[in-house]
Amino acid sequence: MPKWLKDAVFYEIYPQSFKDSNGDGIGDFNGIIEKLDYIKGLGCNAIWMNPCYDSPFRDAGYDVRDYKKTAARYGSNEDLVNLFEEVHKRDMHILLDLVPGHTSEEHEWFRQSQKVEQNEYSERYIWTNDWFQSPKGMNYVAGESERNGVYVLNFFKCQPALNYGFLNPVETWQKSVSDPACIATREALKDIMRFWLDQGCDGFRVDMADSLVKNDDEKKSGTSMIWKDVRNMLDESYPEAALVSEWNRPYLAIPAGFHMDFCLDWTGNCYNLLMRNVEDGKNNSIFSKDSDRSILDFLGEYMESYEKIKKEGHYCLITGNHDTIRAAHFLDERELKLAYAFLFTMPGNPFIYYGDEIGMRYLPLATKEGGYVRTGSRTPMQWDDTKNHGFSAAMQDALYLPVDTREDAPTVSGQEKDADSLLHVVKDVLAIRNSENALRENDNLSVVYAKEKERCFAYRRGDLFMCVNPSGEEAVLSAKALPQGGEKLYEIGSVTYQEEKYNMGPQSFAIWKI
Repeated sequence: MPKWLKDAVFYEIYPQSFKDSNGDGIGDFNGIIEKLDYIKGLGCNAIWMNPCYDSPFRDAGYDVRDYKKTAARYGSNEDLVNLFEEVHKRDMHILLDLVPGHTSEEHEWFRQSQKVEQNEYSERYIWTNDWFQSPKGMNYVAGESERNGVYVLNFFKCQPALNYGFLNPVETWQKSVSDPACIATREALKDIMRFWLDQGCDGFRVDMADSLVKNDDEKKSGTSMIWKDVRNMLDESYPEAALVSEWNRPYLAIPAGFHMDFCLDWTGNCYNLLMRNVEDGKNNSIFSKDSDRSILDFLGEYMESYEKIKKEGHYCLITGNHDTIRAAHFLDERELKLAYAFLFTMPGNPFIYYGDEIGMRYLPLATKEGGYVRTGSRTPMQWDDTKNHGFSAAMQDALYLPVDTREDAPTVSGQEKDADSLLHVVKDVLAIRNSENALRENDNLSVVYAKEKERCFAYRRGDLFMCVNPSGEEAVLSAKALPQGGEKLYEIGSVTYQEEKYNMGPQSFAIWKI
């Protein structure tokens, strides 16, 4: 485990929408540099930046045209290296987004792979032997290439799947994981990683990390073998490089070689139940004031995964990301305060999606660059009350996406002036996380109080005790297992300890040192 990960708090940046430094309406590397001090002041010491490589942007950069060249909209390779250097000057770290399972259909590898003549890249992607063969259970494209065959897709039509092999090939066109062509794909992936690590990046968030080997088994043993090989390379040559997987299966991802895995928003799963669970048009999430859900609805699935990997890796909770509807669409400001206080005091590395710290809203927008319903969570960062909320000096019709023009649109400058704002809660709780060793350890979570049909719950991390009441009603925590008072480090609402009981005001949260 890289040493710096123990203390890492991440801030996710969607570069198109963060800060435009040159007035063209699109965010860029130099704009990010302008706001690094803000990010560090928030309490974050690490960045995950969404894809910044050359791309036709049919899927917001997750369709890579050249892995070793930055997209001109953000700046040059030299500008990105400068960003790395500025991050490091502030004792921070930065992860790039790695897209290993597919490229753009405009990537030169794919252009060469489409040709009739055999060449170095003919088997870099998954092709059938004949145009009349339909890969069973897979999406594919036919009729767009010179060669006699169809090719498999990894996600969108614009994303042909790179060929890492099949765990158990059953067709003549399916290659094994150990086939030289599949090994060449793996080595090309490692070459890309070495290129950017040598330039100064500190690791990678890996997109669709479980999608490499096709017809893999339930344990993803073929894909895991590849990531173990990658991890061996990193351990030998880049021991401080971090890997975080988009997998949501930490019991598979961590043994496969990742240091961290995300707890992702999947309909009805434990993370979804925290903030975004809508039933019959009503938000019935754990942190919704009027919900009837218990924290046990979250803990069952979460704890099962956490207990399996807590000594080897981190299972990371997020405020949101570029693929989820913003939490402020479901929760009001007080509910968000409690939810974030909970997320930031749980194990793993916290990840804050840009703008979530001020409660930026989800805007219902037409799709942009393959965003579909996700587009409304990718709008420009709201810095202040100047033109375009300080995101860009461009005219409105030139902006990457429209800004929130409502009079009560939250901004950084506005919330900095309000001591009771969501932004200040984020800063305050992260300051405690960054100063208390118990919150930076990973294997010390114990649930102290959680009952069916009760809204209050409590948990312990070393010498810290946290108690939460998400409901709109007063409540009392009383149990022999509860710590007997201590020093109250922080509270939202009113939480008092008296006569072996914790009196919890409506929608309250507290951290105690015991």
